[in-house]
Amino acid sequence: MSSQQKQSASRAAGAPTAPEPTGPRPARLSAAAALTAVEGLALAALGAYMLIMGLAGSPDNPQQAEMGGLTVLALAVLPLVAARGLWLRRRWSRGPSLITQIVALPVAWTLVNGGGALIAAGVGLAVAALVVLVLLVNPTATEALGIGPRETP
Repeated sequence: MSSQQKQSASRAAGAPTAPEPTGPRPARLSAAAALTAVEGLALAALGAYMLIMGLAGSPDNPQQAEMGGLTVLALAVLPLVAARGLWLRRRWSRGPSLITQIVALPVAWTLVNGGGALIAAGVGLAVAALVVLVLLVNPTATEALGIGPRETP
């Protein structure tokens, strides 16, 4: 039986895999959680706006506007759940938050290339994504989440 199979078996048996993090939440982790939550709330607001305009406005294609709004609302769930997990110091939350930030970078680039007021939104999104990425790969944050270096067999 491989070590990975043993770990899976012990998890299935209810054995704890890692001790819960103790001590105060580092400021870096709090900041990463807050920025991730702000990104999620901004997505939710955009999705709600798109949905309302699709229902109450006069878009060229109401079905497309409504589906776009619902899609953006659904996408807002990931950063909001990740932010809550970071705030509560859950190990699993780092991955979804990192994915959110990596996906935000091409979106920011597209906004910057859009011109006008979109440039400021793109720059703000890029800065927030880069800051959260730096905060989450910091050893202080990883230790606070209970993520340590891998053990060598």
